[in-house]
This record gives sequence, C-alpha cells and structure tokens, in this order.
Amino acid sequence: MIIVGFPVLISEIMIGRKAQLNPSGAFNKIGKNRTWKGMGTTTILTGFLVSSFYAVIAGWTLGYFFQALFGQLTQFSTTKAALDHFNQFSTSPFWGIGSLFAFVFLSMLVLYTGVRKGIEAGNKIMMPLLLIVLIVLVIKGLMMPGGAKGISFVFKPDWSHITPTAILMALGQAFFSLSLGQGTMVTYGSYIGKNENLPSTCVPITLFGICISLLAGIAIFTIVFSSGMEPTAGESLMFQTLPIIFSKLPGGYFLCLLFFVLLVLAALTSQISAMEPLISYLIDVKKWGRHQAVLATGIGVFIVGIPCALSFGPLAEITLFGKTFFGLLLFLCLNILIPLGGLAAVLLLGWRWGIKNAIAHLKEGAESLFKNYPFIEIYFRFSIKYLAPIVIILIMLDALGIF
Repeated sequence: MIIVGFPVLISEIMIGRKAQLNPSGAFNKIGKNRTWKGMGTTTILTGFLVSSFYAVIAGWTLGYFFQALFGQLTQFSTTKAALDHFNQFSTSPFWGIGSLFAFVFLSMLVLYTGVRKGIEAGNKIMMPLLLIVLIVLVIKGLMMPGGAKGISFVFKPDWSHITPTAILMALGQAFFSLSLGQGTMVTYGSYIGKNENLPSTCVPITLFGICISLLAGIAIFTIVFSSGMEPTAGESLMFQTLPIIFSKLPGGYFLCLLFFVLLVLAALTSQISAMEPLISYLIDVKKWGRHQAVLATGIGVFIVGIPCALSFGPLAEITLFGKTFFGLLLFLCLNILIPLGGLAAVLLLGWRWGIKNAIAHLKEGAESLFKNYPFIEIYFRFSIKYLAPIVIILIMLDALGIF
C-alpha cells in the first residue's frame, strides 16, 4: 500500500488536478499523443467494468438490508442455516437481478439528481459509525472460540502461498480498495483546486482504507474459524459470516440493520465514483447532457451486470478459461486492467511529463510540508519515477510467466 498504492493515488489525483479534464482528456493533455489518450480511455473502460460487477455485490448488501429489515438475518441458530440462506439468496435470479437493478437505479438517482454532495457529506458521519459497528463485531469475534485462529490467519503470513500471482492479486486488491487504475481518482482530481494539499488529503484516504480492511478481516475470519467455515469463500464470505454473529449479539437486529445501511451507503459512494469517469467523458467529449450520460452509463452497467449476477445461479456452469462471467471480469480487472492503469499514471508523471514538473505541481498547496520535511520529496521522486513502476512491471511479468 505504501510502496505502490500511495504513490499511484497521488499520481492519479495530480493528473486530474493538472489537466482539469476527464481521464481520456487528462492523459492526452499531459502525454500529448494518442497512445496516452488511449491509456486514459482504457481506465474509463476499466471503471465501467468494475462498476458492473461491483454493482452485483453491492446489490447483495441492499438485498440483505431489506432482509435485515424484516428480521430474516438474525434467526440463524447454526452455521449451516446461514450458509443455506446465502446460497438461496445468491443463486436466485429474482434477488440477483432485482437487487442489481435496485442498486444501479439508486446510483443513477444520486448521479441524476445531483445529491452526490449530500451523500458524501452524510458519509462523514456514517463512516465513523461503520467503524464503531466493525469494532463491536471485532470484539465479539475475538471472544468466540476461533478468535485466536482468526487473528493468526489475518496477521501471520503463510509463505508457501506468497506467489507472483498472489502478489499480483494483492496489488490489484490494494488498487481496487483505493479506486486506482479506474479513472476515478483522475476524475476526482479534476475537481480539486491548486491550493489543495494533496499529500495531506490522500493520507487519511489510505489509512482509513487500511483500517477498515483490517477490522473487517478480523471480524470475518474470527467468525469463520469459530464456525468451522472455509476461509476461501471469496467475495461472499461477509454475507455468510456476519449474520451468524448478529444472531448471537444482544440488539443484533438493530446492529444488523445499521451495519447494512452503512454498508449500502459506502457501496453507493464507491459505485457513483466508478461510474463518474464515463459520465464525465460523455459530457466532455461527446457533448452529452448530464442526464443523458447518466442514463446511458446506468443502462450499460445494468446490462453488463446481468450475466455477472446470474454467474452465481443459472449461468454458474457456463465458463470461459475456467471462470464464470463474473470471475473472468473480476480477474481481468483486478489482475490486468487496474494495475495497468496505475502503471500508466506513474509512467506518465515520472517519465513523460517529467518528475521535476510533477513534484513542482505536487508542492502547490503543500509548500510548508515539503519545506519542513525534505524527505517527503525524496520519497515521491523515487517512488513515482522508479519504485512503483518497477514493482508493478516485475509483478505483472512474473505472474504472466514472462519474467
């Protein structure tokens, strides 16, 4: 996260702030040729694909919220009951497509009506609440029989599993959690003024992401090992485990309801951020109206999301390269497109535009920080120009069997 994720985060926001354009236009303006423009456009495509499969999982949170509302998630006396409930939910075309449609519609409504600022302002209150609920779950998880095993699983590395492919997946996951390589942060940067202190703005984003990931990991895996479940269930693990602990907590109904409300709001923020680059592109380049761009993007996300949702049910047996449509899209984005987008950002700043120009731009709004802590400039110069690109390239080549 520190070696690669943070420098890429800073780089993408700098590109957006410098160009004040959508990712395609921003890469073109700084890179000054069609190749760089193509890389910027690819990040927009990546964001669109990510928002399509992400909407499926986010839709599950919305579906689970409604089920929590009617008390269906706090009545599990056994692990098997919770697992059976999730399997019925995730394989159901009604819940799969229905929750996908509802979540995409909600995202479009936010983007269409322009209440995004209200959602983001509300998240300043909601995210600390999510943190508190996670801490409660962690405490309860640590008190369960498998608490020690869960902690060991999260923090004790198994070196036999540290392969190039695993590292590449971890890199993709780190980029995914920070919304990198998808055009999102470039678009976000285009809204930031030159007087904004970028390092101070980005540090809380990174630290909060790490904190939430660790707490969620502890909460989930302590429950997994206490319940005798398999810790390799992937993206569905949260939905399989948390209802078990909510069923055992005093006031579990209200905690469950609050948790999934907060989770839906957090997912909604991520979703509208992932959809925004394509919307911005359609407005800037194609000269579409915002409402038209939102409608087209939302319909596209829903259409691509349908086979992703059905990958857990009717289309589960239909595979390509041994993966379902959802699995293939997930692998393509996390292991290829997202790292490639991050690589393009640091290469654009460190080599095409020039690290000297990039650092000069980074100092705008953060003059006192760089003056008081000279090592910060050394860190950014080295990490953006050399460390981040080399690490990304080596990991990708090794994982693909080329290096």
